[in-house]
Amino acid sequence: MADLWLVYSKPVPANGRELWTLFLQCSCITAVIGGLFYNWMFASLEYPWHLSVAMAVSFSLLLLLTLFLVHPARCVFSMIMPTLGTKQGRKLLLSTCIMIVVVNVIPNIISNIKTILQVIKCICKNSSDSLLNSTALLGTASWEFGDAIQETGHAINIYQPMNGHFQFSSLKNSSLIYQQVHLAGEKIGRDFLAVEVLVKDFVRIGNKLVAGFSVLYLCFESTWYLKNYLTNLRFDNFYITKKLERLAMDRKAAHLLMGPPKNLIRPTGMKLSREEVMLCLMQAMLLTVALMLMLVVVAMDHFAFSVADTAEKKAAQFSVVPVTLSIKYRVSAGAKIGILSSFLKLFRLPYEELPLKDFKKSYHHYLTFSSAHCRIRPPTPPDPSVLLVVGLLFCILYATVFLGTYARRLCRKIAGSFFESWEEKRALYLYGKLSRKHKEGENCVRN
Repeated sequence: MADLWLVYSKPVPANGRELWTLFLQCSCITAVIGGLFYNWMFASLEYPWHLSVAMAVSFSLLLLLTLFLVHPARCVFSMIMPTLGTKQGRKLLLSTCIMIVVVNVIPNIISNIKTILQVIKCICKNSSDSLLNSTALLGTASWEFGDAIQETGHAINIYQPMNGHFQFSSLKNSSLIYQQVHLAGEKIGRDFLAVEVLVKDFVRIGNKLVAGFSVLYLCFESTWYLKNYLTNLRFDNFYITKKLERLAMDRKAAHLLMGPPKNLIRPTGMKLSREEVMLCLMQAMLLTVALMLMLVVVAMDHFAFSVADTAEKKAAQFSVVPVTLSIKYRVSAGAKIGILSSFLKLFRLPYEELPLKDFKKSYHHYLTFSSAHCRIRPPTPPDPSVLLVVGLLFCILYATVFLGTYARRLCRKIAGSFFESWEEKRALYLYGKLSRKHKEGENCVRN
């Protein structure tokens, strides 16, 4: 492995054997990256398979030529791998989490909301039908009450109305109400479908843009790091490397590295500087905010399912509401024919007391709010695997927060292996800086 890395990091192969070894290495890397690129384009970004194949093949050929012919490009590409564990890798994983939630959770929420609306539509339809049927009860009651009034008029035998029945009219045809309820339900369904399609398209386009931007920024960040590494001796130069230790031993100045200053750390150590710890905590807080937002969406999915399931079960258990219409009609004895008897007595005409019948009757009806003929789609339960996958991805995201620091150190080591002569200059610069600080400290002690 050390020999293969030595061949891979050399600016120019020394012989034909190293040239073929470098070509095989670049070919293997290109094949693996091309397969991953195709899977990413087709499965994650949902591009057509023929477009994914064409882009994967073109990208693989271009990557092969670049890695084989351009030495700094190999360095940049090698630094991209550990950079995937830093903030750019977190962005890719975070976009994957968002895509999983949007594709699996939001459609489920909309589906359960549609179920709730179907239950409401069924209740409205059945209750309106039952209410319209109850108008027939009013018609029957009015007709019988009219008969009772006519009998009273015949019994008095003086004034008889032409028609003693109440004229009660009601809407017998319920198709208009059904049509309005159906149109309202269809409009709500179309609105929800449009929102669902809009959200999916927006997230799909946003995910493609974020993915493309993240890949480009990965290349830019690695290139920017290599440019600063090769042009600025002070850039990221506070590590106690083997070259620095060897240089101190050769010049008999090992005491410079004994009890190193606080701003110097060993690249292979687990110790983090204060700045690195603060940066990790800030990034962890941002990830926690994103996790809380996704958990809110998942909680909405469980809440929508609970409401839809309860509404479906309760709608089937709605009790029938009894409705009773009672009519009581009574006339007192004095009021029955009191005025009429006084009139007959005045003219000394014969008359007799005629009793009037009281009217008392009750009419019963039942209002129903549910029916077995309603077509209600059963609610869709939340997928527990979505929460599991999102949880695992966020565990990886939290791990990458702290691994990002070590990935940055690995990038410096990769750049040093590709440009060993420049790494020696950086070690010499850091040694001179430590020597000057040591001499200044000794002068302060003497003074």
